[in-house]
Amino acid sequence: MKHWVRSAALAAAMTAALAAPALAKTIKIGLIAPFSGGSAIYGENWKQAIDVFMKEHGDTVGGDKIEIVTRDIPGPDPLKVRALAQELVVKEGVQYLAGIVYSPNALALGAFANQAKVPIVIFNAATSAILDKSPYFLRVSFTVPQISVPEAVYARDQGLKKMVTMVSDYAPGWDGEKFFSDAFEKMGGQVTAKIRIPLSTTDFLPYLNRAAATGAQSMFGFMPGGGPVYAFMTAYKNSGLQKQGLGYIGQADTEEENLPQYGDLALGMVTCFYYSASHRSPENEHFLALMAKSYPKVIVNTNHVDAYDGMRVIYHMIEATKGQKDADKAIASVMGMKWESPRGPVQIDPKTRDLIQNVYIRVVKKDKNGKLYNDEILAYPAQPDYGRAGHPLPTQDTLKAVKLD
Repeated sequence: MKHWVRSAALAAAMTAALAAPALAKTIKIGLIAPFSGGSAIYGENWKQAIDVFMKEHGDTVGGDKIEIVTRDIPGPDPLKVRALAQELVVKEGVQYLAGIVYSPNALALGAFANQAKVPIVIFNAATSAILDKSPYFLRVSFTVPQISVPEAVYARDQGLKKMVTMVSDYAPGWDGEKFFSDAFEKMGGQVTAKIRIPLSTTDFLPYLNRAAATGAQSMFGFMPGGGPVYAFMTAYKNSGLQKQGLGYIGQADTEEENLPQYGDLALGMVTCFYYSASHRSPENEHFLALMAKSYPKVIVNTNHVDAYDGMRVIYHMIEATKGQKDADKAIASVMGMKWESPRGPVQIDPKTRDLIQNVYIRVVKKDKNGKLYNDEILAYPAQPDYGRAGHPLPTQDTLKAVKLD
């Protein structure tokens, strides 16, 4: 009798244990970013946006606690970034990695992601070929071909027939040069010269004079924001070439965080990019209000929206896997995922794992308070990464801009 009672009690205990919910655990997300040096604004902005997202959506998913673990990498350093990733995954038990500014660093993590089977959500690095290195890479920022191709369509729509490319001499610049030129020439335009500028350049006048000598009507530009763009624009304005009719169309040159430094030099500057803080939508108004509540003095920019959207993707993967370590299931769960971002409607491309998103033509204007901003005047909807297979270059007939109010 006693034996039967003990057996029944044991069976009841086992049934209860099986029926009970799993114990909550901590899921760590490793953020690899510059937190020191000249690019520290990326790490700072990403942490701010992550903080805002977690305040809005909570710091648990399915009962599991979410913890952010950071590592600093001030510049391109493939050896160091691999060591940091390994430390985060092996020693810290990190389940997801995120961040990564520099393309060389992202490229260096491909083999590690494949070996460790850890999803890596890229918040910035924009060289198209990065995602070819691992099926565990996702990107929530942009690629340079994604921006450069509609920019070429815009140039042709403006009646421009002759353009010269002016790009910083590194991988994203090469992408811009290639895809702008290929698209522009496919539509009947002529690229009169392809000029590459060393990243260390401080005197831009010789390059500007060379561009003017080619007979181009305008320049396509790609270079890092901040100091290099300020020096370039100063040289461009002082050269008199703009008054002589040589135009310029840039990309991230006029990011919101840089406009106060540029001042009136930037007025009227035309750029092509995927987000501006002045984007008109209820989602962006909500996002700006959240940011202002927690960080009232911060200038909201693309860094913030990249990290905010990146956290949405990571939370979705954690929920889909019920907090378990299953990189293949995590990645599969977000393929084709759609949502309304502060930047507009977005989707994770099921072909490439890049973000399909609107690309905007913007003009720098000044508001009634004297503050400079990027006014979005045109949108090219649902643009993919043209640098990846399955997305052929469009034509003026197949890619039409939508005029924005």
